[in-house]
Amino acid sequence: MNSTDECCNDENGKIALGVPLMYHFLENNNEQSLKVEDLQEYHDCEDDEDDDDLEASTLGDGTQSPAEVKLKIKKSLLELRCKIENAILGNFLLGEPDKELAPEDVAVSREQLREISIWGVPLLPSKAHEGTDVVLRKFLKAKDFKVNEAFDMLQKTLIWRRENNIDGITEEDLGSEYGNAGFLCSKDREGRPVCYQVCGVFKDRRVYKKTFGSNNRCDKYLRWKIQLVEKAVKKLNFREGGVDSIIQVFDLKNTPMQGTKELNSLSKKALILFQNYYPEIIHKSIIVYAPFWFYTSQVLFSRFMNQRNKKKFILARPQKVTQTLLKCIAPEHLPCEYGGLRRNNDEDFSPSDKATELKIKGNTVSKVEFPVTELGVTIMWDVTVVGWDVCYKEEFIPDDEGSYSVLLQNQNVEGSSTRNSFYISEPGKIVITVENGTYKKRKMFYRSKARTTVPMFILL
Repeated sequence: MNSTDECCNDENGKIALGVPLMYHFLENNNEQSLKVEDLQEYHDCEDDEDDDDLEASTLGDGTQSPAEVKLKIKKSLLELRCKIENAILGNFLLGEPDKELAPEDVAVSREQLREISIWGVPLLPSKAHEGTDVVLRKFLKAKDFKVNEAFDMLQKTLIWRRENNIDGITEEDLGSEYGNAGFLCSKDREGRPVCYQVCGVFKDRRVYKKTFGSNNRCDKYLRWKIQLVEKAVKKLNFREGGVDSIIQVFDLKNTPMQGTKELNSLSKKALILFQNYYPEIIHKSIIVYAPFWFYTSQVLFSRFMNQRNKKKFILARPQKVTQTLLKCIAPEHLPCEYGGLRRNNDEDFSPSDKATELKIKGNTVSKVEFPVTELGVTIMWDVTVVGWDVCYKEEFIPDDEGSYSVLLQNQNVEGSSTRNSFYISEPGKIVITVENGTYKKRKMFYRSKARTTVPMFILL
């Protein structure tokens, strides 16, 4: 891989070491430490939109106007469409046909090629499928709208998919032992599927040996990583205005530093495969809980990168993991282990139960109230505070001044979200008090609902 793919941004838009280079560092610097002078001062980079990237890739020296850029893009797409149409009708999109084939076999091959598709989208432009141009633009954009290079990339992608039976990979049973190493969970704020890659599970040497103990097991793990991305791709909508990319989150918490040669090698292979055969499918890759040795290994590569590739990776500082992820993922969709409200097999709340945001200023006390007038119900609430480090109290205060308040929780809270419930036997309200004793602002997300409950003494 070239150096243009080896850098990333932190959550503030500053240059940091990319995942591919991190694996290279692991292999070559386990016994070494970097000197302070080997690190370079970070540089800010603008957080432009994708359309700006698209223009930047075609403007070149900046002499073309926006209208000329759009015209060039349309011209490139038209040329690629014509090139693919000719290649399909000429029966050479996947290479020259075998000259020894019988005429009837050639006819069958030609007819099959007319039906060729990628990611469920037909590639023959004359079929006028609304997703064809969306897919072709991805290959063009990956190659800076150079038609011949985009065509070569598409051709190699199709050949790789055919040789490795990628179209059928989602139906394969690759085992459940990788379930904790990666999973799909909900979506980001724009509707993109989110794929989580968790490296900490391999800290257990028994798990590591079981996963990478032989070449066959290594190949199976790599195929599983491809299968995970293919499952995410199946959730995409390759139509104008549709969701056509995914988010990846790399969780490096408890990642072993030494003795992971196989993991490092396979991770690099996977990254190269995704770069070569899934152009513009991965919208962002967010790295969270990076250990100290990873963070201190940052080096200078920003001068070799173009703006689009540099924006693909975001490094979230350990103390800002939740804050960074919430920029992309709503709290209802973010797993609770990352500071969100989503729990596995949740029977109380669903992602459709939207959370309310409350901003808490430094050195202030904020309160949230859930009034309840209906008796015989259980009220439940979900709360998370970005960054926590606050004093947190929950209590039930009856409307009747002669009744006693019930203290439900009173403690300093740090970490993931908290959930609680209370059975209402008299009118009153649930009051949540958050005391922010720091000078930093905090954001609190909360939601609640009530459900009818039959008291246990009635059942008895």
